[in-house]
Amino acid sequence: MKAIVLKEFGPTSNLEIKDIATPTIKTGEVLVRVKAISINPVDVKSRAGGGFASVLKDFDPIILGWDIAGTVVASESPLFKVNDDVFGMVNFPGHGQAYAEYVAAPADQLALKPANISFEEAAAATLAALTAWQALTPNPAIKPGSKVLIHAASGGVGHYAVQIAKHLGAYVIGTSSAANKDAVLALGADQHIDYKTQTLKNEVKDLDFVLDMLGEKTIDESLEVIRPGGAITTIFGAGKGTIVEKAKAYNVTGNGILVHSNGADMEQIAKLLASGKIRSVIARTFAFDEMAEAHAFVETGRTVGKVVVKAD
Repeated sequence: MKAIVLKEFGPTSNLEIKDIATPTIKTGEVLVRVKAISINPVDVKSRAGGGFASVLKDFDPIILGWDIAGTVVASESPLFKVNDDVFGMVNFPGHGQAYAEYVAAPADQLALKPANISFEEAAAATLAALTAWQALTPNPAIKPGSKVLIHAASGGVGHYAVQIAKHLGAYVIGTSSAANKDAVLALGADQHIDYKTQTLKNEVKDLDFVLDMLGEKTIDESLEVIRPGGAITTIFGAGKGTIVEKAKAYNVTGNGILVHSNGADMEQIAKLLASGKIRSVIARTFAFDEMAEAHAFVETGRTVGKVVVKAD
């Protein structure tokens, strides 16, 4: 099979298409013929030597990627049969090996692809949608009528978070540049803040919950506008200790999460996609042999929605 192998950590030129053996599957796994792959900032960071490079460095070959949508061609699990169309985030954090024609995936990390969406839309709704789901749904601060702020609301995680928060009944405020205001409002946000020209403390107060995708400066500014007893979550799990302590000073619950593969959560996302309650926004689609270009596009940090690579 063809796979995109990382020669060594570094620039996009280190991504090479090679012919390697098709993986064999073990009990509990399915072999997926990949139709589409989603590219995330963590892919780019790991390729360059950051992200999860320390987790991947001892594998040979190193095949990046975690987000797939495709068709089952062999199954060692009662969960899926041959010809089922599936999607999911595979073995995260770990060696997902998604940049390939075939992927051996734990069946309990996948869900059936809704028939009403494309493979590209399904692949997009994996790591990013799971991150939003796992950040929002367990939090008691989010309930009908809650005031929820989503930072980077036009981005990969953000655009799903806006839609999921609306599904949960919240009043949703999204931040982005002015250029992406219409896109954020079209996702269902009730209010938009231009992070370049407006400041949080002048626009909002007494928030129930904030989802951070940007880091320390944004967390500090957000804590000033959350009500006592409210909550903030950052998707930077490594910063969990810092955010917990900072939040305590404001009588706010702080938490950092790292998304994890979970088939049950994927099933919930599949239901929302099937019902039209959430949708994938795809910024751009690349061909399999354009993986380097896809990485470069994600690296700009200016994508609206998700970047997808067609593997077929």
